[in-house]
Amino acid sequence: MSAEQLAELSDLFVVAAVLLYVVAMIAFATELAFGRARPGKAVAKADARQPVAVGAGGAPAVSESEPAPAPAGAEPPRFAAQAGRVALVLAWLGWAANFGAIVTRGLSVDRWPWGNMYEFVVAISFAAVSAFLITQIRHNIRFLGGFVMVTAALGLGLASKIFYTAAGPVVPALDSYWIAIHVTAAIIASGLFTLAGVTGVLYLLRGDGLSRLPSREDLERVAHRAIVFSFPLWTFAVIAGALWADRAWGRYWGWDPKEVWSFITWVAYAAYLHAKATAGWKGRASTIVQLVAFGCLLFNLVGVNIFISGLHSYADVD
Repeated sequence: MSAEQLAELSDLFVVAAVLLYVVAMIAFATELAFGRARPGKAVAKADARQPVAVGAGGAPAVSESEPAPAPAGAEPPRFAAQAGRVALVLAWLGWAANFGAIVTRGLSVDRWPWGNMYEFVVAISFAAVSAFLITQIRHNIRFLGGFVMVTAALGLGLASKIFYTAAGPVVPALDSYWIAIHVTAAIIASGLFTLAGVTGVLYLLRGDGLSRLPSREDLERVAHRAIVFSFPLWTFAVIAGALWADRAWGRYWGWDPKEVWSFITWVAYAAYLHAKATAGWKGRASTIVQLVAFGCLLFNLVGVNIFISGLHSYADVD
């Protein structure tokens, strides 16, 4: 296939990925809406022990530690679980289409396919879905599926409508093997940070009573684990970027806006981890800190590229 045909195929893969992510989102939402609600902290404590029923002989008919029998009709409908399984299949198909878009884009330009804002957002959407699907293999986090799918679909939609750049060569500063090291690490870390950010938003939205979502403690645990994995990758990306800057511009650090906001993002996530490890912050306070850090990440990935000019202004957005 010619370069033009590969570029067109990449664009079609992006459209297919968006459609598959949207349908997967609907299927995940169906399971979440009609599946069994999970008790909140207050409800769980109230239901932990049932009142003692005393019989004629004074012996309790029901033990204090015995849970109450499930009410009639408590089992979720069968189609809810089936929708969840279908959603996972669709999510994997969307992931494959997203991956195909990246590969064919790279083949069409004969370089690593993240040299502009469009390619970068497509890759981050892929990384976010990858983080969700890989985590799902070991831990049941299907409740996050619909929210991750809509985030990825919106990312690809913005990439196609706002950030789109025709396939072509990159500026000389990006024509280096360092793009495979520095940018790849940043993309993987950003995907994990996105998973944590989505979970953090759900934490704030979840009520204390019955909810379709897991407990706040479980949501906080998922976000924390994602950040623990992604923070070293982001640290490596910042260091690799400094080494690349030395080769490209003859200095490790020049206070370019992208460099500054990458460091601000690193400090914000470091503050979150430090607070969790030493000050014992947890719950709403730590979630707000990590969402502030996620906001810094989004501004670094999108805002700096579009609104602030600098040596890293490679958005190519008209």
